[in-house]
Amino acid sequence: MKKILLIEDNQDIRENTAEILELANYKVITAENGKEGVNLALQDKPDLIICDIMMPVLDGYGVLHLLAKNDETAGIPFIFMTAKAERSDFRKGMEMGADDYITKPFDDIELMNAIEARLKKTEILSRDFSKDMNGLSNFLSDAKGLNLLQEISTKEDVDTRICRKKEIIYSEGNYPKGIYFLSKGKIKTYRTNDQGKEFITELYKEGDFFGYPALLEDNKYTDSAMALEDSTVCLIPKEDFFGLLYKNADVSRKFIKMMSNNLKEKEEQLIKLAYNSVRKRVAEALSTLSNRYKKEGESEFTISISREDLANLAGTATETTIRTLSDFKEEGLISIERGSITILNYDGLVGMRN
Repeated sequence: MKKILLIEDNQDIRENTAEILELANYKVITAENGKEGVNLALQDKPDLIICDIMMPVLDGYGVLHLLAKNDETAGIPFIFMTAKAERSDFRKGMEMGADDYITKPFDDIELMNAIEARLKKTEILSRDFSKDMNGLSNFLSDAKGLNLLQEISTKEDVDTRICRKKEIIYSEGNYPKGIYFLSKGKIKTYRTNDQGKEFITELYKEGDFFGYPALLEDNKYTDSAMALEDSTVCLIPKEDFFGLLYKNADVSRKFIKMMSNNLKEKEEQLIKLAYNSVRKRVAEALSTLSNRYKKEGESEFTISISREDLANLAGTATETTIRTLSDFKEEGLISIERGSITILNYDGLVGMRN
């Protein structure tokens, strides 16, 4: 049962509206002023909020402002309800992030339609899509079904490219044309120094988006992307991507969270490079590969990766990486056959002392 928070200072309107919502099989929480409404929203985490604008203590704009600043409530659909119908009020509410606007007096059907539309939108954008080509098409199609973009409904609508092993997808210094989605395979992004030495900045697996930081910054790529194996890559044009990003708060939050996680990973990576021993760095590189690419249900993880790429991931010389792998093999942490590395003791690698 969906939970709705109704914030309304007029007792008759509050009770009548609550009764209508309860008859429609919603659980209703009520508040008689904005301050009480904010406290209830933080406490009960409703699925949707309906809020009057003109209220004592704290008006509706203040309620929306406070809830939008809190990560736990920022994504809750918010509908304004007011007797004022001036165009400036509509514009101010929408600019602040409200999802819809109902003018009093309203009928039951108008209220129900607004609520169902907001809840459906939230459900679509929070749905877990399969991390493949169909999942990408479904995500874009559903988002575009909300009138955010023109409809995409088939695979042919997405620019798909087959990249062979070691093929460059994009290069450092070029301007982005869109955001990439990895439908199949493995991708690395890397930077090179003046001597041509590579350092791997990130690894991507099926279902990952990549290449978006430069797009968001409207700047050139600061790294390059290459296929670690034969891969299928899809390019979402930047016009479509920005249509989703700027016109929908839920999509924006997803990508902001994605970038925040990447920044945190980069900070941790820099600390490890600065202070960890070579053995520890190579062990962490192997565990990172396992965490990124090991499939659910696999008892052991095996990967075919060049020693140069492994060294670039660990931030050390190729020769040093080869010697360290030989030590790990003798210690029973890994096995090596025909160039492929199998992790035999994952806990040993993760728990290795510095």
